[in-house]
Amino acid sequence: MDEQRFRVLIAGGGVAGLEAALALADLAGERIDMRIIAPNAEFAYRPMAVVEPFAYAPPQRRPVAALAADVGAELLVDSFAWVDPAGRLAHTQAGAALPYDALVLALGARMRPPFAHATTIDDRRMDEALHGLVQDVEGGHVGSIAFVSPSRMAWPLPLYELALLTARRAFEMNVKVAVMIITPEDAPLSVFGMQASTAVAALLASTGIETITCADVRMNEPGRLTLVPEDRTLAVDRVVALPELFGPAVRGLPGGSHGFIPIDSQCQVAGVPRVYAAGDATDYAVKQGGVAAQQADTAAEAIAALAGADVTPTPLRPEIHGILLTGAAPLYLTARLSGGRGLNSEVAQEPTWSPPGKIAARYLAPYLERAGR
Repeated sequence: MDEQRFRVLIAGGGVAGLEAALALADLAGERIDMRIIAPNAEFAYRPMAVVEPFAYAPPQRRPVAALAADVGAELLVDSFAWVDPAGRLAHTQAGAALPYDALVLALGARMRPPFAHATTIDDRRMDEALHGLVQDVEGGHVGSIAFVSPSRMAWPLPLYELALLTARRAFEMNVKVAVMIITPEDAPLSVFGMQASTAVAALLASTGIETITCADVRMNEPGRLTLVPEDRTLAVDRVVALPELFGPAVRGLPGGSHGFIPIDSQCQVAGVPRVYAAGDATDYAVKQGGVAAQQADTAAEAIAALAGADVTPTPLRPEIHGILLTGAAPLYLTARLSGGRGLNSEVAQEPTWSPPGKIAARYLAPYLERAGR
């Protein structure tokens, strides 16, 4: 690294980390020397993993090294371990101690199965986990499936997509399967606001999917679900559940609830100068790729200003865009977020943002679109 330039270290090779790298290259350019620490050699477009079990092509992949080279960053294939904010040193699992002038933590969340007797959704290995279930549906060997969100829920959109895609496949194969969604939300996809929830509820009803809202689930034995607080018991053949998310609990930083990293409106770690965080590792309520990218952009503005660039940092004001895959025509959902809730929601049959990808990111989305071409 050039010791005369402002040293920026990015820990993470997912959406938030790569968006931060692209944003910093644009906003700060030659003022910074940038390093990326990433445990993954490839970036996978994970929101499209939901279609893999239904015999669609796997998600687009892109070497992290290619993006690092494009932005003039040095890539270290390693895992971040802990940080010494006083000494401005980031430590890796391999034992490296890396100096920084600003650090971006884009570490992601840790996923844990909420139930011992369910298939847990994991977009890193979706086909492996669910291909057998889809085959059993096609063969008429499954009579009922519950798609369940635990009380500490991850991003809920894939749960709805999998339910809709499964119901659609059963219809195409002329087999009868009872599909239900059980969620602690007060309405389907309530994170997108009332208009979107109403549209999604109507779609689910028209597809024959039963939706049970405001429910927590207990599961002590295979196929038997107890709904709390109404103490209702359901018997189903299969259960597919969202994972529970936990933060990385970074040594050297203040601990937030369940290990998540507390951040302020500029995405700086609370009380820790020059350390920023973005994405699912933060304590922001909504865990979604587009939100992660907006957090990365907010952090990049603050860092570029520190590096002397002509940038005025702005606070995080997230807006979410989501494509709900249905097995037929998709729905395009948009909402502005306030306190983790959707306001001014919109529902459309055509995309209302560009490029119209699953991850709406100022820099990463057009970059991946160009790479795909």
